[in-house]
Amino acid sequence: MDIRPIHTDADYRAALKAASAYFDNEPEPGTEDADRFEILITLIQAWESKHFPLEMPDPIEAIKFRMEQSGLAIKDLEPMIGRPNRVYEVLNKKRPLTLAMIRRLHRGLGIPAEVLVAET
Repeated sequence: MDIRPIHTDADYRAALKAASAYFDNEPEPGTEDADRFEILITLIQAWESKHFPLEMPDPIEAIKFRMEQSGLAIKDLEPMIGRPNRVYEVLNKKRPLTLAMIRRLHRGLGIPAEVLVAET
């Protein structure tokens, strides 16, 4: 098994190319090819997390995105945030999310709590 650490962009591209062959024809678990695939994916993920870190989305933008994704209206957020005027205040960043709102939004919309508690 000839696998090397990823140190450069060229190494990264080579690892992606080597791993891409396994996506169409995934090897049987427990085989040498399956082990190679798992190691390549681990190396690629480590490189990407170091060189392409993902920032947490803005909590309000995450709520708006989920609303759009699910076809929700202001009225649908009332059980999680409160009366319509409160929902508008939160969505316009005039009022911060409370802990209770965060918990209800997490349960009701499935937005990760760590996204909802991030600073706007």
